[in-house]
Amino acid sequence: QVQLVESGGGLVRPGDTLTLSCTMPESDFRHGLLKWFRQAPGKERQYIASVADTFLEHFAPFAQGRFEISRDTAKKTAHLRILSVTPEDTGVYYCNYDGDWGQGTQVTVSS
Repeated sequence: QVQLVESGGGLVRPGDTLTLSCTMPESDFRHGLLKWFRQAPGKERQYIASVADTFLEHFAPFAQGRFEISRDTAKKTAHLRILSVTPEDTGVYYCNYDGDWGQGTQVTVSS
């Protein structure tokens, strides 16, 4: 099982840009698929985007154009950048690497 640690969440204002990080210090991160999900209050966990070890990216339709995903193999870190956040982006954000989950990071968007 791979240890994943998400960070970067918090309270942000509508229109801000937010970058979340997912680190995996005990994995070489050279292979495999890294995915981001989120879970809004009272809703099911929702797929956002993924980036493969080939750096091929995929986005859910709702995330295209406003979400950016990246991975840094050397730093064993992946990022999810959310442009112009809205209150609908509120939720717990999780990364998933080859089936293993992090503990999540809370994002709250409020003015």
